[in-house]
Amino acid sequence: MAEQGKVDPMHQFMIEPLFGTDHWTIAGHNIAFTNSALWMLITFVALFAFVAGGAKGQTVPGRWQVMVEGLVGFIDNLLAANVGPKGKKYVPYIFSLFSFILFSNVLGLLPLGLIKGVHPFTSTSHFTVTGVLAILSFSIVLIVGFARHGLHFFSLFVPHGTPAWLLWLIPVIELISFLVRPFSLALRLFVAMMAGHVLLEVLSSFVISSTNSGVLWGTVVGLPSFGLMIAICALEILVAGIQAYVFALLTSLYLNDAENLH
Repeated sequence: MAEQGKVDPMHQFMIEPLFGTDHWTIAGHNIAFTNSALWMLITFVALFAFVAGGAKGQTVPGRWQVMVEGLVGFIDNLLAANVGPKGKKYVPYIFSLFSFILFSNVLGLLPLGLIKGVHPFTSTSHFTVTGVLAILSFSIVLIVGFARHGLHFFSLFVPHGTPAWLLWLIPVIELISFLVRPFSLALRLFVAMMAGHVLLEVLSSFVISSTNSGVLWGTVVGLPSFGLMIAICALEILVAGIQAYVFALLTSLYLNDAENLH
């Protein structure tokens, strides 16, 4: 536990049971309703409300409908560019994936901690969450690949133009590269979100400590730290969108491998 008056940058990532559910078990496994589960549920509700509010199908769309249709069109274009016509059937999945990550990232950045008793939590700052998303995408790629091409899907590991004398090495490298995909996909998002939140918490500790130390330290250390916090908050909003886009883009590229091979 952090000392009183100190800010622990890792405390924000702690998984804690809520509503007295810490003793809930099934077959010896704890199934407590945690703060992580709560914020994933909040993310789902916010995403559902966003889509439902914009899915009115009005001839003259309002701003909300334009936002939803614009986001769907953005995902549709992303898949058309990277998968081709076959990518249209993946629009619901990539849209859900992109939107869930984006909403999770942004909700975790909201200054809700200013409200007494509210502790915002970024579910995508945990490797277990990003890992499940990555494994889900990787599983879909495998299912689609083997369903469409059967054992010919293994030709993915032998690029066209590979010299005969390298056929003993290139497939091994390609296979390792393929198997690392879900790990790198999950790790990239997890590290980006965790690092940004740690940095913001560290800077906030500088602001609080220097302010409590007097006017001199508050001016010399506190004010620059506060300014840097504002700048990094703006950067984190950009990172939240970029990371959601990168996750969706790479999933689209992997789906292209499964659909079209090479």
